[in-house]
Amino acid sequence: MGRHLRLILHGKAAGVPEIRQAVDAVRRRDHRLEVRVTWEAGDAVRFAREAAADGVDTVIAGGGDGTLNEVVSGVVDGSGPPNCSFGLLPLGTANDFARACGIPVENPEAALLLAAEEQARPVDLADIGGRVFLNVATGGFGTRVTVETPPEMKKWLKGVSYLLTGVGKLFEFQPEEGRLQGPDFEWEGMFLALAVGNGRQAGGGIQLCPEALLDDGLLDVMILPEIPQTRHMEVLKRLAVEGLTALEAELVHARLPWVDLIAPKGMHLNLDGEPTLGSRFHFEARKHWLRFHLPPDAPVLTSDPA
Repeated sequence: MGRHLRLILHGKAAGVPEIRQAVDAVRRRDHRLEVRVTWEAGDAVRFAREAAADGVDTVIAGGGDGTLNEVVSGVVDGSGPPNCSFGLLPLGTANDFARACGIPVENPEAALLLAAEEQARPVDLADIGGRVFLNVATGGFGTRVTVETPPEMKKWLKGVSYLLTGVGKLFEFQPEEGRLQGPDFEWEGMFLALAVGNGRQAGGGIQLCPEALLDDGLLDVMILPEIPQTRHMEVLKRLAVEGLTALEAELVHARLPWVDLIAPKGMHLNLDGEPTLGSRFHFEARKHWLRFHLPPDAPVLTSDPA
């Protein structure tokens, strides 16, 4: 008998023939794969918590980056690393985490088989005041664009939708004020964009932390300080097409096990698609807190299989 798996599937994907075929393919390989379909807010968290309590081997998130965040959040608590491993069937608009990790995005069967049969690897988890995220937290202009892009536009235009929304909001945007502190690191000032990355990309393929690693016990902090307004359009285009590396000469970059962010006027952050508002944030990397089924050659990994 194979492994005991539970797929937490976003309700919009329940009737997709390719998904049903992928589930059948995994079951034919003698794995016990159960499916729970979300219907309303909170379902993914609840189903994931139930899966862990039932002792399943692997909990698989079937959806986008937000669904993955909910599934992981449903299982993780403060008592220690969970006993189950995790997998991802990428079905979102951008699938940023999956693309950065090399998880098949256009082939549901391959993605499910990866979660069922590839060896799980230890990866880090980012904690922010008791909330967790696996990929990237963003602040500044990118967060506003992500939140305000209409769902219909994301559905049809995918990552391009964020660029179009950004152009439309460009002249409304004001820089944010913040102070960041970590081990041997301190920065204070006005900034256009901020990213704290366990993973590498967000916003539909924008490389915000292009060298971040999932298993090094560190968070990549990227800050784009304020620039003249006359350059905002240029910066937006380069950011959307090439990522933050296109602005490398202007960036502030640090790699830290933890970092504090103080925003005197308050700030919206986006945690794997989940917005949060506050004025003080403490980010911390929980080293090797999860076991995740990823391709053996995933570029976001450094450690040997454990």
